[in-house]
Amino acid sequence: MTVLRKALGLGKESLRMESGICSIYLPRDRIDLYRFRDQVQHAERLFGKDRVDALTAALGEWGDLVPLSGLKGEWAVQRRAKLRRERRAVVEAQLETARRAGMEDWLRTETDRWYRSLPEEDWPLRYYLIAHGRSLTSAGLKRVIKEWKSRFRRPDEGLQAVIDELQGNAPRSGATALTSVPSQLPPLGRSALGRDGVIREVVAAVLRQQDSGRPTVAVVCGMPGIGKSLVVNRVAHRLREAFPDGALYAELGGFPGEGEQPADPERVVDKFLAEFPLPYSPVGLEQKSATLRSVLAGRSVLIVLDDAWDDEQVLPLLPGTGPSAVLITSRRRPEMLRARQEVKLWALGELDDEAAAELLQEDISPSDRRMFTQEVEDLVEVCGGNPLALTVTARRLEGRPARAIRHLREQLAKEEGRLDALEHPPARLSVRAALACSVNALSEEASCLLWQLAVHPGPSIGWDAVMDLGSAAESVHPDRAVEELRAAHLVELQSGRYRLHNLVRTFARQQVRPPALTSSPRFEEATVWQILEHQLHYVWACDRWLDGQRWLPVGEPEGITVVQPEDLERALALLDDEYEAAMRGVELSIERGSRRHMWLLPMALVTYQWRRHRFEDAQRGLTWASEAAERNDAPPVDQAMIFRMLAGTRWRQGRFEIAANHLSRAVLLSKRDSSPSGRLSLARSLHTLALTRRKQGQETDAEQCHRSALELYRELADDAGAAAALNGLGTLYHDRGEHDEALRLCNEALDLVRRTADRSGRADVLRTLAGVRFALGERESSLVLFQQAVDIYRDLGSWTDEDRALCLHTDALVALGRAAEAVSALERVLVLRELMGRGDLREVRDRLESLR
Repeated sequence: MTVLRKALGLGKESLRMESGICSIYLPRDRIDLYRFRDQVQHAERLFGKDRVDALTAALGEWGDLVPLSGLKGEWAVQRRAKLRRERRAVVEAQLETARRAGMEDWLRTETDRWYRSLPEEDWPLRYYLIAHGRSLTSAGLKRVIKEWKSRFRRPDEGLQAVIDELQGNAPRSGATALTSVPSQLPPLGRSALGRDGVIREVVAAVLRQQDSGRPTVAVVCGMPGIGKSLVVNRVAHRLREAFPDGALYAELGGFPGEGEQPADPERVVDKFLAEFPLPYSPVGLEQKSATLRSVLAGRSVLIVLDDAWDDEQVLPLLPGTGPSAVLITSRRRPEMLRARQEVKLWALGELDDEAAAELLQEDISPSDRRMFTQEVEDLVEVCGGNPLALTVTARRLEGRPARAIRHLREQLAKEEGRLDALEHPPARLSVRAALACSVNALSEEASCLLWQLAVHPGPSIGWDAVMDLGSAAESVHPDRAVEELRAAHLVELQSGRYRLHNLVRTFARQQVRPPALTSSPRFEEATVWQILEHQLHYVWACDRWLDGQRWLPVGEPEGITVVQPEDLERALALLDDEYEAAMRGVELSIERGSRRHMWLLPMALVTYQWRRHRFEDAQRGLTWASEAAERNDAPPVDQAMIFRMLAGTRWRQGRFEIAANHLSRAVLLSKRDSSPSGRLSLARSLHTLALTRRKQGQETDAEQCHRSALELYRELADDAGAAAALNGLGTLYHDRGEHDEALRLCNEALDLVRRTADRSGRADVLRTLAGVRFALGERESSLVLFQQAVDIYRDLGSWTDEDRALCLHTDALVALGRAAEAVSALERVLVLRELMGRGDLREVRDRLESLR
């Protein structure tokens, strides 16, 4: 070591002793290999002749030296070959830069030297022919090629391309071997299933803009794993022939993993400028960006910028004028770019079920597809049309027997293990990692709101509900946070409601932990309370329009924004939007043990459920409500109300015996409370029991219950209730054929109900009265009454009641020989039953055919 140190001219300070090993540490500038590499790295930031000169200086470090001269052994042979390959790569970069910079004289001299010094290599001959080939005669060119082939071997692909072009066999499109046309697009890759429509749209838009001679910027954005890069790569390959001056590509790394940074736009500009001849080396991003715009102004170049971080990363890379086009992918909406006229934006959504199933089953045989149809449907649903999740699932099925699909379905069905199941390490595919890159880039506010939205049961949430979540945490502005989430495509806005993809929801629940969870012990509890309170008051405000006679102990909203619908139609529309979220809210209230909401929310929903023929949902929710009320020792009147709602649900399902049992219990509970509210509860329970007894054929009991209810209603001065009881009695007399008495009772009921705002009760009386008048021979007036009842039910959005009234109306029309009107009524019945999802459509269709 001493001899070596002296030979290098180093002092004793260069010697180090560590763990019994003596080492010599040299300054970097004393080692020729490091000097060479440093100069090469410096050259990468230069252009044209400046880069050629810098690379020439770097190669000067080699001179005529042999690397590791005098060292023997296999390791030395391998290391020497590796260093020579490194030198060759720099020589090729030097020659290529000179070619692009138009340094023809220099290139001819240098390529002649290299061709003569390394005659057996392909690359020196390739550059020799590039520099000298067009000046050679046809015979001279053939002689050079023939001599080289006879002495050595068949040329490689690059050399053969030059030979073909010089001999007139060059390809008609794309980059050529003799001209400086960049062709940086990555390979085409797999097919983009389900994306043909958007690919055609983007291609057509770019071509239209190109015809105008102006640059085009097409941005494809969407959530992580949605297939943006695949779509844009397909678009780029379809457009390649339309851009004769080449294609540039850069991976911008906008959402890198931990410890990584997005690509520096200046480095990307350097990479692009290196493809074109430049007379000088611009300095700084601003000057380089201007130079790029100048270079592109007279060219038609296609530029692909994949995975952009933001507008500032992209703007320096865009052309200013000319027919070039830029294709950009990003997980964020480019806000600044959207203001520019030439920018077109496409937001990718999930694949439809057919395309998702096809992607999942690409490697599954047709026979196995038929055998595992249900399993495939379940996997498609869990993956939610996300191509990355589907691809991971498909990869995990590769090399396994087809029945393994059932095991994978079980793994994905459980939310706690779903993200683990959606990883495929061999292919470096991970839904968790893809989502983490986006979520880690969020502000603290947006991250907090994302967690809250994941707690919300979904599948969607309205604007006011999002705003209400802000009061659960300090210093959170939900309006700004939700816009950040939407810009990052972690939240979508569909039909005026925000929606989380199920995989985003799963990730947020398991991986996101906002600081508020630790700083505020009640933050989670407050979030759940806000969610459930908003849903309860929202549904209750709408229910006031559906049934103004009902009362629930909901109370006044505190810290909640309540949407007040302006009419019944709007109330029904709002409930249509909120319904699925509200049903999941019931489940959330049970999961979190919220006593208030687990019975009030199902009760607030029941009128809507009856009108929309959602009886199974009503029964399930009310069963939970009754259990909660009993468990929490709710007042007897509240418990009785739940049993009446359960009975009404069973009654509409035709389960009259079960309904009667529920009502008998409601009667007993109501009798425990002698207050006016208890008496009213008893009246309503008896009245509903009377309707049920009539359906059971127990007319005597039905009449007795009606009369008892009527007495209570009159005692309480409840005109709407008294009208309903009188109408019930009229129906019983009508059943017996005592039509005059039935007419008297129904007319009395109609006079009473007209004094109230109970339109549903009025329609019920009109329907009964129409049947009575028809039986008395007053057929024309009965048709008018039937139509009035139908119109009210339709205005109320009560599909089941409208269906029943229309069927009675149809019978009357047929009896009078008015077939055309009967057909019109039955067509509406068919529509209603399809809306309600009823299975008894065939009998309606058969009757329609008989009348037509």
